[in-house]
Amino acid sequence: MVPILEMKNIVKQFPGVLANDNVNLTVEKGSIHALMGENGAGKSTLMNILYGLYSPSSGEILFNGKEIKITSPRNAIEQGIGMVHQHFMLIPALSVIENVVLGKPGNKTVLELKNDAEAFVALGARYNMKIDPYALVSDLSVGQQQRVEILKAIYRGAELLVLDEPTAVLTPQEVTELFKIMNQLKEEGKTIIFISHKLNEVFAICDTITVLRLGRSQPSVTAASTNSEELAEMMVGRKCFLDVDKGEYNPGETVLKMEHVFTKGTHEALNDINLEIKKGEILGLAGVDGNGQDALIDAISGLTKVSSGKIFIKGNDMTGSSPRDILEQKVSHIPADRHKRGMVSTMSVKENMILISYYKKPFSKGLFLNGKFIEENATEIVEKFKVKTPSIEEMAGKLSGGNQQKLVLGRELSREPDFIIAAHPVRGLDIGATEYVHECLVAERDRGGAVLLVSTELDEVLTLADRIAVMYEGKIMGILDKEDYDITRIGMMMAGQNQ
Repeated sequence: MVPILEMKNIVKQFPGVLANDNVNLTVEKGSIHALMGENGAGKSTLMNILYGLYSPSSGEILFNGKEIKITSPRNAIEQGIGMVHQHFMLIPALSVIENVVLGKPGNKTVLELKNDAEAFVALGARYNMKIDPYALVSDLSVGQQQRVEILKAIYRGAELLVLDEPTAVLTPQEVTELFKIMNQLKEEGKTIIFISHKLNEVFAICDTITVLRLGRSQPSVTAASTNSEELAEMMVGRKCFLDVDKGEYNPGETVLKMEHVFTKGTHEALNDINLEIKKGEILGLAGVDGNGQDALIDAISGLTKVSSGKIFIKGNDMTGSSPRDILEQKVSHIPADRHKRGMVSTMSVKENMILISYYKKPFSKGLFLNGKFIEENATEIVEKFKVKTPSIEEMAGKLSGGNQQKLVLGRELSREPDFIIAAHPVRGLDIGATEYVHECLVAERDRGGAVLLVSTELDEVLTLADRIAVMYEGKIMGILDKEDYDITRIGMMMAGQNQ
């Protein structure tokens, strides 16, 4: 049987960067094919070439055995190729059916939506995806928006569907529903390329796996013939330890205590938060992104004033205190957005290392900085936390994402904090860097530090956390001890149900 897709010797050269280096990808019709690789391995570039967003520097694409040239996304759709991007491409102010027919060939000046809406509803019923065609996209949940994107691609005739990190914003129950849809599409003869970094999901749903490493494709393997350890090694080029060794759970005194905390605001406001984190524990905060996690972090770190309630750190009432006063309580913050809140890209590595402590001894001598100590401190942190940089004088913005994260991590942990706020600490990092960050957080916990781990990656929370708190629309839906972990229950709480 002729493969539905062959991408042969694909090269994509950007100024100073070889993103795809003679990549080969063969996908069989009616299969679910995983495309995996570290951050920056070239996966998105390759799929953007397939979808017509980029033109390859060289190489050829065969679809159903015939060589094709894909010049634009519209051209890709006409060929039978659809793509659901990680960040949805829907227009929130328009209705579902308006988004579906937007840009469709043959549209009249005045859209006649009735027939399209009826056909869309019938298609949704076929795949058990009931979506009101006249609902505004802005009123839909994230899971519903994703279904609209999938139905939109199928409605336009996609035979090959590319799903880019489709589970990143879904609850466990929504992931299960998505997998049912994918399997039904497969049974009907459609083909799916599944881009993911979640090993367990790849093994649960995919037939074949292709790994990209440093812009080059590795020989494809069947899911049945490999395992998580081998795949991780294929991606990183060395053995990885996917499980983290933790010392015995022996929590001590309360470090953070929040009592009936409320914040104002129309978006992500906190609603009666009661929370405690103790020495020697990692409390994982789970939930779909946008359910109050950022507001919680901002309230604890002094970036947002609480409207009522109390926040205590190590027994001290820090309600309404400034961010500096809170940091002085030996609190460290690894922010979700390292560029916005964690570092200054145009400053050197050395300068970024003193952003919090520059005004204190031994970093300063009166009105002047202590240059010798600052250099020694930066060099020590770079070596200890394995930050790859030509020198401590290098601009932080020139480092890779993983090394920027290690820079922030090194600065924050080198302060030997009593309380660490770690917000999405491995977002965008590859397996190797993720492994290292997890080891550092566990080491802080074993040292006696209190860690608040905020993550939308449920696997990460389940692996690292001693207790899990679940947030939904600014509320804590419940807190589970390790022995009570249950993915189904956590998923229901993430969706606002606490049964």
